[in-house]
Parts: sequence; structure tokens; C-alpha cells
Amino acid sequence: MVEAIELRAATEDDHEGIDRVIRDAFGAEDPAGGEKVGALWPDVRASGHVLAEVVAVAEDRVVGHVGVSRCWIDARRTLVDAAMLSPLSTAPDAQGQGIGTALVTAAVRASEELGGPALLLEGSPAFYGRRGFSRGSTHGLEAPSRRTPDAAFQVVLHAGFEEWMAGRVVYPEVWWRHDSAGLRDPDLAFLEELLAREFPPPS
Repeated sequence: MVEAIELRAATEDDHEGIDRVIRDAFGAEDPAGGEKVGALWPDVRASGHVLAEVVAVAEDRVVGHVGVSRCWIDARRTLVDAAMLSPLSTAPDAQGQGIGTALVTAAVRASEELGGPALLLEGSPAFYGRRGFSRGSTHGLEAPSRRTPDAAFQVVLHAGFEEWMAGRVVYPEVWWRHDSAGLRDPDLAFLEELLAREFPPPS
């Protein structure tokens, strides 16, 4: 349990704390996963594709973080600038206090202020669906990889989105270099079965 949580834009001085909370959050149940995501985000930052970072701070310690970075929609008319939300991290001892929800809200607001038409992500429809996200495919948006279950690829549309902005989403090269687009078996097969049962395609 932590108290007196402040949400603010991240600074360079926060980078060490951000990297630690990412590893701790993703590695709580899967240490290898924590190392993988922990290695990805500094490289996304170094690649120049970060659009916004928001941290949750308690007693001068980073206890939560969300990153918003650049992606594109490969529409028939032109390549459209967009944004993606990833990663979202809350320190294990700070979970269950609404920090994740507050960070998602901050990320949506930040992406809207940047002027892009959409904020996309790969994640739990049970979590993100209650926070304003909907299935990307219902808006004509395709995940970059076929290894992303349809129900997990989600979007919040902003005022600038138009119907012609449909197509496959393109991630920067750094995500592919870290093999961080979609999942691989056996995790992929397990999640596909779970989501097909709990979040079937719309009829």
C-alpha cells in the first residue's frame, strides 16, 4: 500500500525508476517477461519514437508508468500517424489502488493532446474495455502481427479519426527487433482459446 500518489510527466531523472518498475511489474509472475519488456522500453526511448511518458510517484519513488509511442496506420490513401499505449506498469506493492486506471486515463489524454486520430494497444479486453477501448477490427484496424488475438488489439478513437483511416497498423522497427509485436506459442495458443471463449467476435 502506498499513499499520496502524484501523476506527472516523466523526466530524464525518472528513467532509472521507470525501468525498475517495468521490470518489477512484468516480472512479478514471469521474470523473463520482465527482462524482455524492461530491455524494450529504453530502446524505444533511444529510437526517438516516444511521444509521452507519465509516471505515478509516491514518496519520491516511481510506482507506476505508462508509455505512449509512435506507430502508423497503413491506410489506402496515405500513411497515418497514430500512437500506441505500451507498456503500462504498476509496482507490485502499489497494485489495486487505481494507479493503472489513472495512468491509462493520462495516456489517452496525452495522445489526444498530441493531435493523432487514435491510441492503440495490445492488452486485456477485460481491463481496457472498461476504460474506453474497443476492438480495433470493428473500426477497420488490423494488428501489425497475426500473432495478436483480435480481441486483444484495441483502440480509442479521437476526434481526428475518419473512416478512410482503416488498415494495418505498423510498429517501428525496434518492436520487431525485440520480438514484441504479438505473442508466440504456447502463450499465444492459450490466450487465443481464452479470448475466443470470453470475448467472441461480434456477430
